[in-house]
Amino acid sequence: MIHIALINPKDVTNVGSALRAIGCYQADGLYYTGKRYDNARRYRTDTNKIHRQAWVEHTDDITAVLEDLPPATRLVAIELVENACPLPDFRHPQDALYVFGPEDGNLPQDIVDAAHEVVYVPTVGCMNLAATVNVVLYDRMAKQGLKSDKSGNELIRASRDNNNHLQVRS
Repeated sequence: MIHIALINPKDVTNVGSALRAIGCYQADGLYYTGKRYDNARRYRTDTNKIHRQAWVEHTDDITAVLEDLPPATRLVAIELVENACPLPDFRHPQDALYVFGPEDGNLPQDIVDAAHEVVYVPTVGCMNLAATVNVVLYDRMAKQGLKSDKSGNELIRASRDNNNHLQVRS
């Protein structure tokens, strides 16, 4: 199982984009802490309405969430932290709870200390929350493969926007 956790997310657009990433990369759900998202969630930007299909739950304690997940679930902190593992070198566990810090701060030290793994995305400068979620989940899918009964053009037709009918012409 794959879950993500957002620590006190501020921007509803980033949460909406994280929800969309859950749908695109086949994650199972999203946990979040804090009250800022609750105040802004009526302005949903989750255009694929993944919040209706995926688990979305508020929690006060991210580490306590592990008790509700399969026993082998690894807590993976994603943050620009000294001595962290670079994402290209990281081997994703089968069951993971990926934890991301807020847009205007970083993960609390107690979460970094509790993490089984701490990973950073090597960039020049820092990415925003939604971009980081997408890159990490894409990296997982690229390394482990997409679990789909569709492939090639069939997958493209099933995944693209309704207004997109482009083809590569020979």
